[in-house]
Amino acid sequence: MRTHRFIRELEHDRITRAIKAAEAKTSGQIRVFLQRGKFDEDALERAQKKFAQLEMEKTRERNAVLIFVAPRAQKFAVIGDEGVHQKCGEKFWRDLVARMREHFLREDFTQALVEGIESTGELLAKHFPRTGPAPNELPDEIVEG
Repeated sequence: MRTHRFIRELEHDRITRAIKAAEAKTSGQIRVFLQRGKFDEDALERAQKKFAQLEMEKTRERNAVLIFVAPRAQKFAVIGDEGVHQKCGEKFWRDLVARMREHFLREDFTQALVEGIESTGELLAKHFPRTGPAPNELPDEIVEG
C-alpha cells in the first residue's frame, strides 16, 4: 500500500487522543512512526534504528515504546526501551503484535494503532504509574519519515 494512502486513511486525531489518554496514566512515553518507502531489512531492526534516531532511550525511566509502521513494505514492529522490556517480557510483545496484525489484515489501520497504544498504555500504567506531574518527554503526534 502506498504510504500516502495509508496516512490519508488514518484518523490522526483519534490516534493522538489515544496516546494522550495512555500517557495520562503513566510516566511512560508512546510514539507512532510511519516509515515511507520499501526496505529489505527486518522491521524490528529498522524500528530499533529509528528508536535510536528519535532519541527515545533518553526518557528518564527508559520507558518509551515505539510503534513502527512501514505501509509500503507491509511491515510493522513494536519495541520498548530496556525499562519496559524488563517488565513485560516477550509474551506481551508477541500477543500485542498478533492483535494488531488482525486489524492490519482487515485494513482497519487506525484500530491497529489504537490497539497497540491502549495495550501499551495499560502495561506502562501498571509498571510505571504516574505519581504526580510528569513532563511529556516525547511528542504525541504521528511522526513520518
